[in-house]
Amino acid sequence: MNPLVTFNVIPKLPSSLEPLRELSYNMWWSWEPTARRLFRDLDVPLWEETNHNPVRMLQLCRQSRLIEVSQDERYLKELKQVITAFHNYLSRKDTYASTRSNPSIAYFSAEYGLHESFPNYSGGLGILSGDHCKSASDLGLDFTAVGLLYRDGYFKQQINSHGCQEAKELNQVFHYLPITEVKINNELLKISVPLPGRTVIARVWQIALGRIKIYLLDTTIPENGPADQHISATLYGGNNELRTQQEIVFGMGGVKLLKALGIYPKVYHMNEGHSAFLSLERIRDLVRNKENEIDFSSAFQVVAASNIFTTHTPVPAGNDAFSEELMRAYFGHYPEEVGISWHQFMHLGEMETDPKALFSMTVLALKTSRFANGVSKLHGAVSRGLWQDLWKGIPVNEVPITSITNGVHAKTWAAGEFHELYEKYLGKNWEDRQSDMEFWRGVIDIPDVVLWDLHQVLKLRTIEFVRERLRAQRIRNGEPPDTIREISHILNGDVLTIGFARRFATYKRGALLFSDPERLQRLVTHKEHPVQFIFAGKAHPADEEGKKIIQEVYNHSRDPLFENRIIFVEDYDINVGRRLYQGCDLWLNNPLRPYEASGTSGMKLPLNGGINLSVLDGWWLESYNGKNGWAIGSNILDGTDEEQSEGDIISLFSLLENQIVPLYYAKPDGRLPVAWIQSMRESMRTVVPLFNTHRMVQEYNSSLYEPAAHGYALMEQDHFKAAHELSHWKNKMTSLWSHIKVIDYGIAHQENHHDFFVGENVVIHALVHLGSIRPADVQVQIYFGSLEKNKVVIPHLQEMMVEEIVSDGVFRYAATILADESGTYGLNVRVIPNHPYLLQAHELKLISWACPNLSH
Repeated sequence: MNPLVTFNVIPKLPSSLEPLRELSYNMWWSWEPTARRLFRDLDVPLWEETNHNPVRMLQLCRQSRLIEVSQDERYLKELKQVITAFHNYLSRKDTYASTRSNPSIAYFSAEYGLHESFPNYSGGLGILSGDHCKSASDLGLDFTAVGLLYRDGYFKQQINSHGCQEAKELNQVFHYLPITEVKINNELLKISVPLPGRTVIARVWQIALGRIKIYLLDTTIPENGPADQHISATLYGGNNELRTQQEIVFGMGGVKLLKALGIYPKVYHMNEGHSAFLSLERIRDLVRNKENEIDFSSAFQVVAASNIFTTHTPVPAGNDAFSEELMRAYFGHYPEEVGISWHQFMHLGEMETDPKALFSMTVLALKTSRFANGVSKLHGAVSRGLWQDLWKGIPVNEVPITSITNGVHAKTWAAGEFHELYEKYLGKNWEDRQSDMEFWRGVIDIPDVVLWDLHQVLKLRTIEFVRERLRAQRIRNGEPPDTIREISHILNGDVLTIGFARRFATYKRGALLFSDPERLQRLVTHKEHPVQFIFAGKAHPADEEGKKIIQEVYNHSRDPLFENRIIFVEDYDINVGRRLYQGCDLWLNNPLRPYEASGTSGMKLPLNGGINLSVLDGWWLESYNGKNGWAIGSNILDGTDEEQSEGDIISLFSLLENQIVPLYYAKPDGRLPVAWIQSMRESMRTVVPLFNTHRMVQEYNSSLYEPAAHGYALMEQDHFKAAHELSHWKNKMTSLWSHIKVIDYGIAHQENHHDFFVGENVVIHALVHLGSIRPADVQVQIYFGSLEKNKVVIPHLQEMMVEEIVSDGVFRYAATILADESGTYGLNVRVIPNHPYLLQAHELKLISWACPNLSH
């Protein structure tokens, strides 16, 4: 019989346990193990069944158990300690932000990976966003985050008996999650976003994350039709039109949301290009407000001065881009609303060298931001090359994309037992000093036996977790009893355990290890020194090649040749990742260079005593010192993909056979691998203090947030006086720039022609035609450096000064450079715009070279 009506019965929380409700709705618990333990201790099986969700725990826990716990003095004492620590955290005044100007920041990200019980993320971008927000809270920043709430999340992965990935929709019930609907004056807050022929309504949800709030927009409400309800249903799903709708609701709706909440940020940070439409909404807001008396060009200066864009994608194909037809359908009226032409509008999202290209969200974000960065030093360099055509004529090293290397939130990813270890041997203030290199030398004081025994405890816990996952998978797939029973003997705590877990995109080469199956078989089945591998990862549902790689890995894992020493764990998420980071000895990462923008999974191992084995890409290129792990292959970027893979396969097996396996099993006393433990310490000492999000967020704050807030204040003051002035000046410079020409330049006469001794001064003269442009409006610079193949390497700049007015609009400039080292040098002379309100040297993308083809 099917029920006619369903209803829920929720237990009453005894008054002594009421603080649990407050804790459950602030995700501070996601990085505080003592808080999570309170909920776990209510009912361990239920804790696992709810995927570690405190809110759901309080909805489902048996009333009798709550009454029992409410009378348990030990539990109540722990609850009091945790709630006191929570309140102390919220009220703490001596944060990092208290020593800074602390501008208000709005952070936009399409996904947030905060905890496994809240699957509003797909992979690395979301995990990074979550960790960024947690550190912003810890550091006390004035920080508000904006995103979308996805009814179906990303997807739950199941691997069937043939090794094929199956994507299962989640269909989340939002009231089971640690989120609350936002109300203003007791009315639910709803945001209206115009789309062609209708208005989409978005409900607003709030996450309390320590000291900060994350606001998420949700269109799955009855006020919208079925198609519009689907806008926020799935993360990275649908066709280009759905993605356009999603990104309009996200970016433009997100700006409307902040305004409705009375939040007026000084800085807007776009984490990837999904939210780039926010720039269009901000400009429209300024232009439409008649009190501002501001046109598009001046409004553009205000918005760009306070926008920050972080790119995570090292290939053009990874960036969202939409056809002109699609853009006209959704933005056909926008140009008229802000007073520009359709051509000017489309130009905002087009490459300079290809005006017929698609409208790129990354190009829009770069053009409307004065501050942009990649997420590792190598990725910054790759990005400058990738987007150089937006600054045509500008040397690639001067393209205004800097880099801030990613990090991870230490308390989230370190096992609770390691929290206790750090408190004991480093001090209770280890979290506040996590970026202090000298402080982390203290790991030397952790005794070998203590560090190793703790690591082994975590490793055995990981193995048991993996076995339970495998058991559930095989039972679901209807496998015979003998394959279920053998799970108890899969994996061994005494065997070198190597983890590989990440998104299964093709460039990550998830099956590289299987390129030499015979050699791999010898490694994993060695009688005395075997190796075991644990794989996990998802492929996007539309990525057929990625799904084939998963199937290949899975099929190898079931091959009897490998004797159950290779395992694939399904449904990779934060929970699976955390277990592997905390229990693996070694972390394998082998993407094609330079496609790993940063990578963060390997940063989580050292927090738990693990070590990295990776190609020199992303963050590992900056971290590897020859003692804290191993580097696969060479630091090269040229050569074909096949050549790189061939070399990396040889290097990978050579390292495993000749260095890694012998080191792990070298136990002078028969128990402790002393040399391996030294590598564990070196990994902890060098990686943890540099690759954490506290360091990262502080770097964002000092290098980008504070300068952007200063730029906004400059443009906004005195009724946008500076914005008007800068806009007028830019228009004038653009119209007159073609008149500028370096007529002549050279080195002042020397007896030995162009030969100089080290220590001598080299005097350079240049004759420059400026026309009606004032000398104060330009900088004339010498661009010089050592010469290789007619190209200046490691260039230097020296400003030239007006020496003489030769005639109307023609000036002689001069400068002196020091010949400080022997060699052959090249120089060029160039002219660039100059204004005190410019936030980028190449903001106008105008440059005139004396010799355009030389040296850059």
